[in-house]
Order: sequence, then structure tokens, then C-alpha cells
Amino acid sequence: MAPLFDAYRQFYGRPSDVEAARRFLFARLSKGDSVLFLARRDGGAAGFVHLYPAFSSIELRRLWILNDLYVLPEARKLGVGRALTERAQELAEATRAHCLILETASDNLPAQRLYESLGWKREQEFYRYYLPL
Repeated sequence: MAPLFDAYRQFYGRPSDVEAARRFLFARLSKGDSVLFLARRDGGAAGFVHLYPAFSSIELRRLWILNDLYVLPEARKLGVGRALTERAQELAEATRAHCLILETASDNLPAQRLYESLGWKREQEFYRYYLPL
């Protein structure tokens, strides 16, 4: 899984560091901080979806953050991303979550088309802020 996660990070402009990717994933998964689903194709890894639990104080319910979705270039346009996103939705429904949320780059049009084709709605009501540390 670490090489695939490393490829995902490189997609977003980070330098390759397979060992750091392995340590990060091991920490998240062994502590139960996240859930990861792996898609396989022709006996090898094709992509993954990585989710983090959170909670809505307003709704008094769990929600899931679909934090990472990655499909290898050779497996794109084969339904892998759709299957992984649908698997994330199954997890959210099984855990009786209020919703799934995600962010994607404003120029990642293929991802936006996928999400919108699956019924995801772009947020119009709130602004997102962050404080770099």
C-alpha cells in the first residue's frame, strides 16, 4: 500500500518518500484513526480510498471525511474511482453517518465530474478556511 500512497502524494506535488508513507499509514490504521479500502485489478493494486471519522455537533452524528482517493493512471476510466467512492458511501451508510464530505483541487475536473455524477453537491453555503502551522 505504501508505494500506492506515495504515488498519490506525488500526484499532489510532494516528493517521493515510501518509508514515510508506510509509517503514516501504519500509524493511522493501527490506531483506528482511519479506514482504507484498496481496489485491485488483474492481481495488483489499482487505487484506494482513505476515510477519516469526524462528528457533526449540529447533527449530533458521525460524518466521514473522504480524504484521499487515488487511482493509478493505467486504471483510470475503468470504474475504479466510482467503485471506491461507492464503497465509501456504503461505509457511511453502515455506520449511520450524517454525510460524507470531501475536498478536491479546483482544477481536478475529472474528479469533480465523478463526484457530481454520483450525486455529490458542491458546497455553496460555507467558506473553508485553514490556518497553516
